Amino acid sequence: MHIMEGFLPVEWSAFWFALAIPFVVYGAWKVKKEIERDPKSKSLLAVSLGFIFVLSALKLPSVTGSCSHPTGTGVAVVLFGPSITAFLSSIALLYQALLLAHGGITTLGANTFSMGIFGPIFGFLVYKALKKFSLSVAFFSAAAVADLMTYVMTSFQLALAYPATPGIEGVLASAIKFLGIFAITQVPIAVIEAFVALTLLKSIKTYTPEVSTA
Repeated sequence: MHIMEGFLPVEWSAFWFALAIPFVVYGAWKVKKEIERDPKSKSLLAVSLGFIFVLSALKLPSVTGSCSHPTGTGVAVVLFGPSITAFLSSIALLYQALLLAHGGITTLGANTFSMGIFGPIFGFLVYKALKKFSLSVAFFSAAAVADLMTYVMTSFQLALAYPATPGIEGVLASAIKFLGIFAITQVPIAVIEAFVALTLLKSIKTYTPEVSTA
């Protein structure tokens, strides 16, 4: 769901940066505290970051100015919660923009907000609601929901920048169109990503049972 470089008007780029920065800064502070609490968590943080970077770099063309891909945020949000996930996602998105021309610097705030903040928050809420019943279902659902809610937010980000007509009706009309186009690729991608995240999380719990989740 990365929005490409220069696609958003300047005012919307600034708006999404302003929204994303507090989450990212707080996430960086939480990472520092997590490492101080348990230095061994560095390895899991690295795994989580790598998972986000690799999966979200797998892109398929979708809505003009954007693309469809897994997000990889489900693992991080289950292990560390949404604030640390926001920080890890911002790092992955920055390196993708600089090294892979995937996303962009001007759209980094928007992409971080959708993929690193909005989607993971919903994934985390679902995980917390389901983990008392079944960890496997909670792991799977967290990854799938984090992915799907990211594409929902990206659709509205594009619709706000490029409404079909002036006013809320135009924004909603554009959002519905973007959601419909994204859904063709994003729904199956979310299901596949959820299976991959579930496999990784179950492996982590199997081989390092002392690891606690968020």
